[in-house]
Amino acid sequence: MSNVAIADTVAPSDASKSILARLGAGFISRLVIIIPYVWLLFFFLVPFIIVFKISLSQTAIAMPPYTPTLDFSDGISGFFARFGGLNFDNYVWLTQDALYFNAYVSSVVIAGISTILTLLVGYPIAYGMARAPASIRPTLLMLVILPFWTSFLIRVYAWIGILKPEGLLNQLLLSLHIISEPLVILNTYTAIFIGIVYSYLPFMVLPLYSSLEKMDYSLIEAAKDLGCPPTSAFWKITFPLSLPGVIAGCLLVFIPAVGEFVIPDLLGGSQTLMIGKTLWNEFFANRDWPVSSAVAVILLLLLTVPIMIFQQAQARAQEQDK
Repeated sequence: MSNVAIADTVAPSDASKSILARLGAGFISRLVIIIPYVWLLFFFLVPFIIVFKISLSQTAIAMPPYTPTLDFSDGISGFFARFGGLNFDNYVWLTQDALYFNAYVSSVVIAGISTILTLLVGYPIAYGMARAPASIRPTLLMLVILPFWTSFLIRVYAWIGILKPEGLLNQLLLSLHIISEPLVILNTYTAIFIGIVYSYLPFMVLPLYSSLEKMDYSLIEAAKDLGCPPTSAFWKITFPLSLPGVIAGCLLVFIPAVGEFVIPDLLGGSQTLMIGKTLWNEFFANRDWPVSSAVAVILLLLLTVPIMIFQQAQARAQEQDK
């Protein structure tokens, strides 16, 4: 057999292998995209639709304690026929009662202040970790993650023993003669801020550390050589380059802090007004599932819509830079 004949028989095999390789790579790339969307579908969109459906229902003395407005038991035709009877009375009720508005505003303010405090505490920690010798960075990283090895509830309960009038903090301050009488910290907003900052500090430190570690510190050295003071070099070089970590950390702290329930309930006392506690009271104390579902839907929109707007603005800015 001639060399030309051999080449003719081998070439189709190589071409088929190349086609299969491209098909396999395309399938894997699509699978990487599909998996997150399937996850969001089952664990975000479907629960949201269920909660939204309950928010359109009417309260009833039954189990579950509501009368569904939309129900598939009457068939598809009956389901669509009920669309004419839909009402948003539960959402209107939220606008008529100042309790819910004050709870939303209080939650956003507390979460915002807590996020700023967490950033002020977490940034120096992340910066110190990024500038530490490479040999000890894994140890420092493990120390940041170490609190996650303990139950969140136990850690919050521990702060009760620290902050109460006869707790460890007051005993220490009294023994050092810094104060003459115990400080009232527990069941105040100060205790809530302490609890949130402590609990969510790793969520701030980790994104900041990721951004600061990848930064080219030769830029700082060049700025110093050109006579730039360290403070100016930080605000003109270090902080702008770490903004992606700052934004990610702030979002990771702010979003769960808005709906926080455990920390305000245990450290803030019964007088603390936050939407998480209001939501819990509506579900379990008042057993008003439709109203509580409406509260949850508005809370979700309150958090999701600004994030989507911010992402779209950021995407436009990146396209303009290109």
